[in-house]
Amino acid sequence: MRTQMTGRKMFFAGKWVGRNRSIDVRDPQDNSLIDTVPAATAEDILQCVEEAKEGAKMAAAMSVHERMSVINKAAAYIEANQEVYAYTISREGSKTIREATKEVERCIQTLRISAEEARRIHGETISFDQMPGSENRVGYYQRIPIGIIGAITPFNDPLNLVAHKVGPAIAAGNAIIVKPATVTPLSALLLAEAFAEAGLPARVLSVITGYGSEIGDALVTHPAVRMISFTGGLEAGEGIVRKAGLKKISMELGSNSPVIVLEDANLEEAVAATVSGAFWAAGQNCLGVQRVYIQEQIMEAFQLAFVEMTNQYRVGNKLSEQTDMGPLISEKEAIRVENIVNEAIEKGARLLTGGIREGAFYSPTVLTDVPENCTISKEEIFGPVVLLYSVENLDLAIKKANDVEYGLQAGIFTNDVRKAHEAIAKLDVGGIMVNDSSDYRIDAMPFGGVKKSGLGREGIKYAIEEMTEPKVVCFKL
Repeated sequence: MRTQMTGRKMFFAGKWVGRNRSIDVRDPQDNSLIDTVPAATAEDILQCVEEAKEGAKMAAAMSVHERMSVINKAAAYIEANQEVYAYTISREGSKTIREATKEVERCIQTLRISAEEARRIHGETISFDQMPGSENRVGYYQRIPIGIIGAITPFNDPLNLVAHKVGPAIAAGNAIIVKPATVTPLSALLLAEAFAEAGLPARVLSVITGYGSEIGDALVTHPAVRMISFTGGLEAGEGIVRKAGLKKISMELGSNSPVIVLEDANLEEAVAATVSGAFWAAGQNCLGVQRVYIQEQIMEAFQLAFVEMTNQYRVGNKLSEQTDMGPLISEKEAIRVENIVNEAIEKGARLLTGGIREGAFYSPTVLTDVPENCTISKEEIFGPVVLLYSVENLDLAIKKANDVEYGLQAGIFTNDVRKAHEAIAKLDVGGIMVNDSSDYRIDAMPFGGVKKSGLGREGIKYAIEEMTEPKVVCFKL
């Protein structure tokens, strides 16, 4: 395990290679240089795909117990080096060291679940004799790997979201080429290091660093790449769909998640969960709480408690155990958030707390009375900003919660099971958390959204289903 990184190489079909051009990886907190990584070219992607063709054959030929062993060894390697992994996540991204430590723990869990699910890739028998004339036929189907998977991952979970693609891909017997976020490539390279140390056959996994504008299309459009697994923004996702051609697509494209708080809810729990859900990882979280609809009878009490807890949030040095929230991923992103908030205030929104930017830092911000014609009312903010709305009843809360183009997850706080089930039936989202915020997920559950929040589902078992195909076998006796 490297503890000092000076000119990190990329993982090209099982080999660590450099390139003449490099990309600086900087800490968004102070813009200090952490390391450099190679700037790959489209030609590198083409060569990598050729290597991955052989890797796919090797991966498919691995027995289930071999796949399980490699994945478990990779998880053990990360576990033995947790501090280095957490430090890297925190330095190159936005997470505090406490948030980064939790991500490492989740990554280990993701890989171990992947190893377990490798033993549960099952088919079924088929009753061919259901059709007249086929009485002498028996058979089944089995699930087979699809071949080469292209994975494009974001900056906000630079280790675990890569593991969510790599773990299932290897468990299913595929080769995979990962293009990590340009600003946070180091964590993905550390994941590759874990698999290299675990004995994964060369050519099965590649982590190629570079600018998306230079290498993205070569990966997405290559006919030998049979699936693209993408986590990122809506605009980029729509571009991939237009370019990809005839192949599988799995996408998680974010959201502006709603939470409903009814008058019978436990107010203290609702406030604590929604504050955490709004400001985890500086709000750069696809599940982050952006809109909270509070029944009017408790609006004043909820608002006061929410602002009070928000004001207790400690913003500062990411590497301090006492810090609750660090910077955004860049000053550019902080300026974007600042402009969106200022637009809302200019149009009549009321600022309850926050709204202060210092470089890449943007203070936890709470708005109310936000007009519907504001950008922040409909689009994903991807920053530490939350909107509080007063609503008359559950029906109105559901209507407003659904009145956006996204639908990843939602939360509802209530002690009335009938109202909970009404929300479950009517909220147009991929997941509903009852008496919790939208910002809750375990790595084994099916994860994904509806509308413009994405296509398909992640979560290990469900990702494996996306990354395999059924092959039918029929015997004529």
